[in-house]
Amino acid sequence: MGESLINFAIIVLIIFSLIILLCYKLTRKPFATPKRKDDLEIERFQQDQILEFVKKRINDFVNSNPLDMGLSGEEFERRTGLVEELRNAMKNATSGDIQEKVYLKQYIYDLLDREYGVNETNVNWIIPFNDPSHLTDQDRFDVLLYLYKQKHGFKALSKLIEDYQLDRPKFIIEDGTAESYIITGEEIRDIYNKVYKEGKLTYHDKLNIVVQRIYQRYKGFGVIDEIRDMTIDGVSGGVSGLPSNLQSIENELELMDSMKKPNQGHQSVWIFYKGKSIHLSFLGFESELELIRVCQNIYKYDSSEQLTETNGYVVNEMKDGSRVVVVRPQFSESWAFWVRKFDLPNMTLSKLFPDTLQNAVVVREMLKYLMKGAQTTAFTGAQGSGKSSAVMASVKEMYARWNLRIQELIFELHIRRLYPERNSIAFRETKHISGQKALDLQKKTDGSVNILGEVATDEVAAWMIQMSQVASLFTVFTHHATSTKELIWSLRNSLLKEDVFKNEKIAEEQVAHAVKWDIHFRREMDGSRFIERITEITPMEYDSELFDKSGNFNKGDTLESKIDALYELQREGYRRKNGKLWKATNVIEFRDGGYQVVAPISTEKIERMMFNMSYDDRASFQEFLNDHWGTTLNE
Repeated sequence: MGESLINFAIIVLIIFSLIILLCYKLTRKPFATPKRKDDLEIERFQQDQILEFVKKRINDFVNSNPLDMGLSGEEFERRTGLVEELRNAMKNATSGDIQEKVYLKQYIYDLLDREYGVNETNVNWIIPFNDPSHLTDQDRFDVLLYLYKQKHGFKALSKLIEDYQLDRPKFIIEDGTAESYIITGEEIRDIYNKVYKEGKLTYHDKLNIVVQRIYQRYKGFGVIDEIRDMTIDGVSGGVSGLPSNLQSIENELELMDSMKKPNQGHQSVWIFYKGKSIHLSFLGFESELELIRVCQNIYKYDSSEQLTETNGYVVNEMKDGSRVVVVRPQFSESWAFWVRKFDLPNMTLSKLFPDTLQNAVVVREMLKYLMKGAQTTAFTGAQGSGKSSAVMASVKEMYARWNLRIQELIFELHIRRLYPERNSIAFRETKHISGQKALDLQKKTDGSVNILGEVATDEVAAWMIQMSQVASLFTVFTHHATSTKELIWSLRNSLLKEDVFKNEKIAEEQVAHAVKWDIHFRREMDGSRFIERITEITPMEYDSELFDKSGNFNKGDTLESKIDALYELQREGYRRKNGKLWKATNVIEFRDGGYQVVAPISTEKIERMMFNMSYDDRASFQEFLNDHWGTTLNE
């Protein structure tokens, strides 16, 4: 018994000693091993350290008081001018102003090259250009985009995608069971190995890439900063992956798996390229805070509205005319943004409808004569199908003597940019000025043509119908209707909701009289965009043979003719009461990879179009009709 107690005491003593030793190990301060000079130097060239230096150096410069420096008059003026230039660059670079961005990047370049001590050796400590195996996918992409930009300018990303067919659909996501457009890190690594050659980048090239990396974290838009400048259709972020408030990690294995597979909401970058939404799966914002920073800055150009939890979203434009939409919680499940760009230099009918599509000339000519013929036309289709681009290009075909008045949610048609010598001005809704008030004002501004960027509300739709009948020569607008019937019914319902009409039939009849044509756009799964159909809208009128020139009922001379006339009148009344009030005729359709003429244009429409055209255009229009519909059309 005594021996057992001794053994137990020994065991307790050992356990107690181990606990004390463990506590000592955990609580004692380890002796700091002095860092070597080389280690300190390498640490100084980490991107975080460089970013802090740039911030402090620029802030010190712009906030310093030249009066305290004892400068001469000339030196004082020069110093003040430099400070003002730098302040403007810092302010405007975040608005999409390319020139200010270049100026600010050059200033950062000089700081690093002249003051921070970056040279041909330590530039490789910032980004391991000399050791490709240690480069991240983002590093490789930055190098590729830089090299392509030297040759192709802002078409660099488009050229990179075209050269390696990166926009082809792939079965990668959801364990290879779902087809999507995606560019992977493996593809970027393969391309890098093909393109990059050791020593191809000079010190100047390497430092420029480093400067861009520092700039995009300082005043730029993070990882999408250079992408945003490219000639693509758009870029977005925060639209895939798990938002932070939806992430639930149940065990350590799931935690480890989530670290291997970056599927968080901030690691989400997509581009819109030739009608395709492509996920750049190798690229992402470094943290949710960085995504929030970009969202809070990207919409700021010339905007008095702040993105708050109360309003939830902001729609605005950038300095270069790009449309930007930003959302945030609680309105959305995560922070996200969309930037939509327009290729203004190529905004022509010949570029939008090239001869690569069979008989594309008939579509181009038809659009031209609809505009010259002053026809109220709806450009319909889904988002991203090409409606706005077609409207912008079609304005070119309108007579320059016509005054243009544009109504938009935000300024994105850029009519003044495309045609600065024409009489045109655009209006948009504000917190205090509704779309109805803006359209009412347009009637007092000697406008000939009304262009509506999008008929998206009942109020604007109702005013559009009224103005197209009495307040302007004609109207052009976009709408998201998928068919002519839906277009007519949607506009009819807007008239009823706004109490413009009480009777459904009368409202529908008014719409059919106001809107003459429906041009419907379509975007395929592969991103291709085209006009699916051009539809003539014709109101159904009373049979003219039943009435004389004075509008009185033509009873006829004989009893038989009177009975026939009464019978026809009864049929006409029934049709008017219960039948269609209008008919839709597709005159041009997209079939078998090309455009085909399928039905003639009504004589009434042709005569009305010719009435609004110049003498020369009437002759060319008649020739166009004869070539595609036959010489008997107008006889």
